[in-house]
Amino acid sequence: MRISYNWLKDYIDLTESPDEIARLLTHSGLEVEKVEKYESIKGGLEGIVIGKVLTCEKHPNADRLRKTTVDVGSEKPLEIVCGAPNVAAGQTVVVATIGAVMYPAEGESFSIQKSKIRGEVSEGMICAEDELGMGKSHDGIIVLTDEIKPGTSAQEYFEIEVDYIFEIGLTPNRADAASHLGVARDLRALLNRNLKKVDLKNFQPGFKASGITVKVENTKGCPRYTGLSITNVTIAESPEWLKTRLRSIGLNPINNIVDATNYVMHSLGQPLHAFDQDEIKGNTIIVKNLPANTEFVTLDGVKRKLLDQDLMICNTSEPMCLAGVFGGLDSGVKNNTRHIFLESAYFNPETVRTSSMKHGLKTDSSFRFERGTDPNMPKVALRKAAALIVEIAGGEISSDILDSNTEAFPPFRIETTHQRICKLIGKEIPADRILEIISLLDIKLAFRNGDLLVLDIPPFRVDVKREADLVEEILRIYGYDNIELSDRLSSEFLSEFPAKDSDHIHHLIDQTLIAKGFQ
Repeated sequence: MRISYNWLKDYIDLTESPDEIARLLTHSGLEVEKVEKYESIKGGLEGIVIGKVLTCEKHPNADRLRKTTVDVGSEKPLEIVCGAPNVAAGQTVVVATIGAVMYPAEGESFSIQKSKIRGEVSEGMICAEDELGMGKSHDGIIVLTDEIKPGTSAQEYFEIEVDYIFEIGLTPNRADAASHLGVARDLRALLNRNLKKVDLKNFQPGFKASGITVKVENTKGCPRYTGLSITNVTIAESPEWLKTRLRSIGLNPINNIVDATNYVMHSLGQPLHAFDQDEIKGNTIIVKNLPANTEFVTLDGVKRKLLDQDLMICNTSEPMCLAGVFGGLDSGVKNNTRHIFLESAYFNPETVRTSSMKHGLKTDSSFRFERGTDPNMPKVALRKAAALIVEIAGGEISSDILDSNTEAFPPFRIETTHQRICKLIGKEIPADRILEIISLLDIKLAFRNGDLLVLDIPPFRVDVKREADLVEEILRIYGYDNIELSDRLSSEFLSEFPAKDSDHIHHLIDQTLIAKGFQ
């Protein structure tokens, strides 16, 4: 799983270096396998500046070349030979200086050297779009219309984003960390720092019915289904900032609607799906199972035969989506889509896992749903995605939110004691420190009576169901390195035996492990 350092800052303030963040995450159980520098344009336009063409005259030895002098903010102008047909005196241009490494759109990288071209000195290169890796056009050099001071960094002018990407080896139990918000939660606990609230201030709901009716027939498979309508959208490319965010974590931008749903999924961990509302026959969405062998064509154009266990999102005539896994060919957003119905739901992990495995479909959505998402997140993510879609695709949120289950999903309760926690960890940790860690993990102290602690585990922590799970959470935030190792084997099992028998058991375990090759 790829997590962006810059993106994390949407949810927590970070002053630590990417390497320090990687160390903290790894030591707490989110193993960072690699930290990779990412630049929105490869090379980050290092050594490339904005220049002003002072003179431009015909090359004495070549009809198609021009001799130019270019002010790049240095002591004297650079002499540059240029072959672009559109170069002219007075232009503001992009200049690669000597030593700059170029990463063109096609072909191998190369560095700029001082050279002679047809007998004339050339001290740099006036750049075209494709030579910078900013596009594929080679029709001529880039000519900027802005008045920019010569010598200004091209990185600064083009607002090149430099980021660091953490490649995290996410274990199956940590579904809560499959998003930037989830990783930020861990950092909040590790750094004892405030977590920023999800920004929903731009969400402006409609106050009329969407015209779509939602019926959930299989509430076990879909305990919660939310959605709303957005009308008069324009399908187009996403803005550069959004495309950069998605590319940084390895996703290809598709269009503004799909990109918005992907962005929110990787931000909050909640998958969403956008339907072309005009394709919802009968203006009704029905969440149900269909008979085995019903045919359904998925978004990849493959005709599949459904299983009776498959949970489907249907209209009154046909299935539209394999719930939590993959959309249908005809019901999704197309270039001419004008009105969308945006879905954000909580699907049963076992249901999604079965469909994903049986059909051989592994998607970013199924990855999250089958591990367990936050049942209280669908409405938050829906608001976030809807506001973003209106911002980048126009239109308006034309309905209130439909919600099949308006009740908050309750926490999971665990009882333990301070003494028990310390015994399992193997170290006496002050009760106040344990309660602080518990609070930083969003675990609520429901009741305390002497040594007894009754704790409410938030629904998004699907991996914390037992006392041992709770102790593991406390320990990983407290720090494994803060627990002194004993030179004796200690366990509740061995404590049942007299000391001499414990030594005998210890010896038997040693011999068994050696016999198995652990030496």
